[in-house]
Amino acid sequence: MRALITGAGGFVGKHLCTYLLKHTDWELVGTVYPEPVDARLQEPRLRLVHLDLRDQAAVQALIDETWPDFIVHLAAQSFVPSSLADPWDTLENNIRSELNVLETLRRSGRQARVLVIGSNEEYGAPRPDELPQTEESPLRPNNPYAVSKVAQDFLGLQYHLAYGIPVIRVRPFNHTGPGQSPRFVVPAFASQIARIEAGQQPPVIKVGNLEACRDFTDVRDIVRAYYLAITRGEPGEVYNLASGQPRSIRYVLELLLDYAQVEVCVETDPQLYRPVDVPVVYGSAAKFHNLTGWQPEIPFEQTLRDTLDYWRAQIKNRQEV
Repeated sequence: MRALITGAGGFVGKHLCTYLLKHTDWELVGTVYPEPVDARLQEPRLRLVHLDLRDQAAVQALIDETWPDFIVHLAAQSFVPSSLADPWDTLENNIRSELNVLETLRRSGRQARVLVIGSNEEYGAPRPDELPQTEESPLRPNNPYAVSKVAQDFLGLQYHLAYGIPVIRVRPFNHTGPGQSPRFVVPAFASQIARIEAGQQPPVIKVGNLEACRDFTDVRDIVRAYYLAITRGEPGEVYNLASGQPRSIRYVLELLLDYAQVEVCVETDPQLYRPVDVPVVYGSAAKFHNLTGWQPEIPFEQTLRDTLDYWRAQIKNRQEV
């Protein structure tokens, strides 16, 4: 079996490749962009290719060459504030890239199973009586990133219904862990604590809205779900991936501060607030659990400790260079 992983050099892509190399005998081909291929990621069963998925001809050439049995389409612009700053960049990147993959399959007539990665952002702000959010919850996207994910989600459905391409769709809720960009909340806190411990930053963390509650799952549990989804998911169906437990950003910060080796002050910065912020979000993964038995296994506290240790190691390595 051969799998094509778009966005293999990204946060989730690296974890997915690690999981598949350990738990399957698949050959893997991964796309990387815009950063160059990192030779440290090369493994005997993993080949990385520098490729812009917005280039239809390049996408077609790669799929014609690799003939994948599975395609996990991870590549996307995933940072909500960036989508607010430049909506079209996110819309073009996320929609055109997936369209090129699906169009290539349609033209070739191949039947690779495709996993389309949506987002809980598609649901937008739930009313209290709409929690937990399920696959039947209304879609109310309230930022350009969310709109792009609705488009990706329904493009996958359309290509399944119209052309019979076996597309499975997932809507993961917030996931985090070692290796995530510090643009996101958990690594933003963890990286600052690690810098403070190393004497590289004053002992102050600036924060935005700490009262928002989110549904966090460890990225290593999420990539396990992606494997189950692409191998056992029903084409045309969509599945939530969630812990089912809301945790406040304040709780996340307090846990990380408990793990810190120094005293840290917290200051509110209005510039870190989003123009539109949803107070409470959590989802139900009952549909996917009933199909596959999947549920998160890594304790949230371990996720936070591992993320903090990752940043401690990153900063130590930079000091030694």
